[in-house]
Amino acid sequence: MEFDLLGWPEDEPTLRLDYRAFSYAGKFVMTTTGKAALRTADGSAAAPGWEPDRELPEGMDAAAFDADVAAVIAFDADRTDPEVLRIRYVTVHAALRGQGLGPRLVGELLDPAAERGFDRVRIAVNNPFAYEALYRAGFAFTGKETGLAELVLERPVDAPAADREDAARYRKGLARYRERGGLSDAERSFLRERLGDGGSGGRGAGARPPELRI
Repeated sequence: MEFDLLGWPEDEPTLRLDYRAFSYAGKFVMTTTGKAALRTADGSAAAPGWEPDRELPEGMDAAAFDADVAAVIAFDADRTDPEVLRIRYVTVHAALRGQGLGPRLVGELLDPAAERGFDRVRIAVNNPFAYEALYRAGFAFTGKETGLAELVLERPVDAPAADREDAARYRKGLARYRERGGLSDAERSFLRERLGDGGSGGRGAGARPPELRI
């Protein structure tokens, strides 16, 4: 897969993604954010063996979608801090999830962000799996949440977050997810592994941030 910076917000880049394969597909048709992708070098399908779980509506042609895209990201300058690049959406093709493509794509964006004059990158995540993946990409929990119940993570463009190795901060973020309820079975199992059931015993007593790798 190759990194492709489609453009910054003023370039009004767009992608047409198959909504059956990508979460937030409709957000990438909008022209208000910058976009970058991991896509095949030769334009071939990123997930050639993938079969969608439902048919497209009549009159909609699958050939209109950008099938060579494996992962895509949308971003713009933070409204309250112009030195911060805010990642709005990251989504990975359904057939390619779990391979680290999301964190890899975020990592690929760091150098262009630095060249553009940003000194930090910020993202809000709504589930513990994304939280863990971004920790692996050098982000750390800021202690803040959005009004959408997302946890805000941040890192400098030129180095992992200085407090990324703070185990208490890492655990505090994961615990926020457990406190909310409404989790999937997979999310509950993951949090039990990382934090310990009920906050005692198990791996939770000494859980530390994951090793850094993008």
